[in-house]
Amino acid sequence: MKLGIENRKQVIWLVVLGVIAVGMLGYEFWPSSPSAAPVVSQPTSTAAKPGVRRTASGKVVPVVEPRLDPTLDLNLLSQSEEIKYAGNGRNIFVAGSLPIEKPKGNGTDTQTGGLRPPPPIPQPPQITLKFFGFASRPGETKKVFLSQGEDVFIAAEGDIVNRRYRVLHISPTAVDIEDVLNNNRQSLPLTQG
Repeated sequence: MKLGIENRKQVIWLVVLGVIAVGMLGYEFWPSSPSAAPVVSQPTSTAAKPGVRRTASGKVVPVVEPRLDPTLDLNLLSQSEEIKYAGNGRNIFVAGSLPIEKPKGNGTDTQTGGLRPPPPIPQPPQITLKFFGFASRPGETKKVFLSQGEDVFIAAEGDIVNRRYRVLHISPTAVDIEDVLNNNRQSLPLTQG
């Protein structure tokens, strides 16, 4: 009968690893004595009173003990609502940005006496379409030829041309066009050529 101890080195390693495993389990589950715990002394040279602490800004605030009560503490909520972020003028979304310098003085411009005229209201861009003819057959709605550069469009009243211009009204001498992006209306006269 063989017991499996033919390879002597493997058996020795198995016994050594077993002893180490038993020692680790014993260390983990064996109760330790309370006298072996290190004693940490509190520093006595603090200037703050017990129960208060200093924030990063230097403000003294009371220490709040952690609670296990899950109810909402309205006093803590009101304290957090009173905090105002003043900032220092630095853009927090750009790494390495410097604080923005604030202008000196009372904020008025000395050249204009403090009053600036309002900026002029920009005029909407001109409609670049050209009206150069009719494309209508008897019994159909009136249609017109419109061009913009090399592009030629055929449109009736109410149609939208070039995804931007709406044809409002067609008369024998002009076409009323509305720029739907800028809410600008213009009358285009009939041109020859």
